[in-house]
Amino acid sequence: MVSAMEVSRPGLILARDDVNFSANRIQFIGNSEQLFLKGLPENEKAEDCVERLMSRHPKAIVFSVSVTEDIVELFMPFAKKYEVPLLKSDSETSFSVSSLVSFLNVELAERETRHGVLVEVFGEGVLITGDSGVGKSENVVELINRGHRLVADDAVEIRKVSKRTLVGSAPDNIRHFIELRGVGIIDARRLFGMKSVKNTSRIDLVVDLEAWDDTKAYERMGIDEEDISILGVNVPLCTVPVSPGRNIAVIIEVAAINNRQKKMGYNSAKELLSNLGMLEEENDNKPTDLDVWHNA
Repeated sequence: MVSAMEVSRPGLILARDDVNFSANRIQFIGNSEQLFLKGLPENEKAEDCVERLMSRHPKAIVFSVSVTEDIVELFMPFAKKYEVPLLKSDSETSFSVSSLVSFLNVELAERETRHGVLVEVFGEGVLITGDSGVGKSENVVELINRGHRLVADDAVEIRKVSKRTLVGSAPDNIRHFIELRGVGIIDARRLFGMKSVKNTSRIDLVVDLEAWDDTKAYERMGIDEEDISILGVNVPLCTVPVSPGRNIAVIIEVAAINNRQKKMGYNSAKELLSNLGMLEEENDNKPTDLDVWHNA
């Protein structure tokens, strides 16, 4: 079973240097390795080099499209002897390596499943969380009616595809289905069309819906930005209180657009406080262009 996201080129071990060789990786044989094996001096056998590699039991050997059949046949007896799979790509090495690494980063990524709804709003992946019955699915139906796309309802599979990127999707058996209390199960793809669904989406924002609590002081300015950690990645968090008469779907739309503005460097709350003169002390401490020029 392949467990490493990285792949390797086994040029060093073919040349009798097996320091730091990672047998748990898929190994690529490209034009460079082919030229090395064909250019060995008479006192060195290519078979010995190949067996040195195969005896380490790599997870698999992938040949690029430029590798000739005689080199592939050179590996075959050792592949049978050491039970190493041999694969052939129809692309050049660089493209094959990058494509495989991208695939492994997704398939082998650290993952977890969370209760919630994932929807793409204006290109922002919004993970909607909250207690059962708070109205997550109902608001997603309203968002779909407003032109946005459903990714997952009830169970969201979250994968950490990089140190800063989370990708969410739905389990295969419940993909595109929504549970609506009082109505039952609906298929969003068949009911609203293909434009209303998407298989995967980045998670850019978490919106937590909770029943309105009169004793709780909710954020009104947006100066203090709150995050939530998912698989070690901090994601912006917006807590939205739910009460009769509030259009939560519209609020989620605004939260998504506001989150995109913040990522682009604009914070409307800070802009307002600056206009009101409440950020003067902070601005006074910032170096001016003249200060920067003198210190250069």
